[in-house]
Amino acid sequence: MVGGIAKNTKIAGVIASALYFPMLVFSGATLPYEVMPDAMQKIVNVLPLTQGIKILKNATLGLPIENVTGAVIFMLLIAIICSMIGMKFFRWE
Repeated sequence: MVGGIAKNTKIAGVIASALYFPMLVFSGATLPYEVMPDAMQKIVNVLPLTQGIKILKNATLGLPIENVTGAVIFMLLIAIICSMIGMKFFRWE
């Protein structure tokens, strides 16, 4: 999606970094999700990486799939939306 929206590779790198690093810090991969305040948890719940970390935690702990059904559906929706945006804006140069 980022590659389709950006005008060139330099801008794509900047946009990707601006999206990736905040997601990395606030997803629960570096800063534990459980220790965040409730308001912040609600905000970071819209990040795809947060949902991915939740799925990974449940898989490694052997918890039932019912605990992550919402996260899986959210990830599928994000993948579909980003794919559609990427296909709409992508252009060969």
